Amino acid sequence: MENRITRYQRYLFVLLCLHLSCKENNLNEIKNNETGSEFINDKVNIKVIPKSIEVSRDIRIREYFMYMDSLVNHYDTLVPYPFSEHLLVRYNAWIIDTLANTDYYRMAARNSFIYDQRNMVVLAKGNSLQIPDSLSACKLLQQFEDTQIDVNIPEYKLRLFQGSILKYTFPVRVGQNRKRFLAFGNRETDLRTKEGRGSIIKHVKNPDFYNPVDGNRFYLTKRDDGNITLMPQIPWIETQINGLRNGQMIHPTTNPETLEKAYSNGCIGTKEADAWIIYYYAPLGTKITIRYDLNTYEEGRVVNVLKDIYKKEY
Repeated sequence: MENRITRYQRYLFVLLCLHLSCKENNLNEIKNNETGSEFINDKVNIKVIPKSIEVSRDIRIREYFMYMDSLVNHYDTLVPYPFSEHLLVRYNAWIIDTLANTDYYRMAARNSFIYDQRNMVVLAKGNSLQIPDSLSACKLLQQFEDTQIDVNIPEYKLRLFQGSILKYTFPVRVGQNRKRFLAFGNRETDLRTKEGRGSIIKHVKNPDFYNPVDGNRFYLTKRDDGNITLMPQIPWIETQINGLRNGQMIHPTTNPETLEKAYSNGCIGTKEADAWIIYYYAPLGTKITIRYDLNTYEEGRVVNVLKDIYKKEY
């Protein structure tokens, strides 16, 4: 399971990969998917790695994470690197596309009404999941280490970087510019999205849904088109900012008309499709910066001055 894969474990494996590259003449077998390696008393022990996993039955969203956890638990003992759901899915990127296409509004654009997205098949019987070889795993783990999330509140944008390379830019909604009594916390709460630096500390793969104002649980949502559906099962991502866990999450909204607005109770809201992509680019430990910059730059010069939605300059 992903919770078992720490940044320290990933770091150790990256070091091992560097050590392997220095012994390239002794490790020609590692260049294909059939072999892996581990070091025992400074000697290389070559062992077989399975090439692929065949999906034996249709897997629906409601059981998807249990199925992925079962694969991780089994294959983690067979490969010479820290195996995880994120590693497997990033190596089989078509899975991310499949999950993103379960977005209610993408389906609606294809004239398909989906009441319960959790019942949609995302891994079909006969699909094949490729298992990364050691060097491919090393490359992906290094990409995880290099990934950073950047959120600029007044710009309503979330960006994903790998090193200095911008991979994705997503529209988001942010917290309202006011205080409000919330039953969750039993106090008046500043709803503005909190700025600072931190990391991803938790994934909530099967979230429950509560109205933070009155504390009541709900199961249904009214969509922007007026239709009522069940709430989807899409992971929520918990952040820790400036050393504090304040319940500030990155999660999908079922009402994308609220994106690019100060609308939430403090969380960062995304499209359903974007939430799947962000989840698989943000394993535990991923760095995040949430900032409040009114000036946007291009090639070192200011190209836009944003609206001061939290009125910080007054």
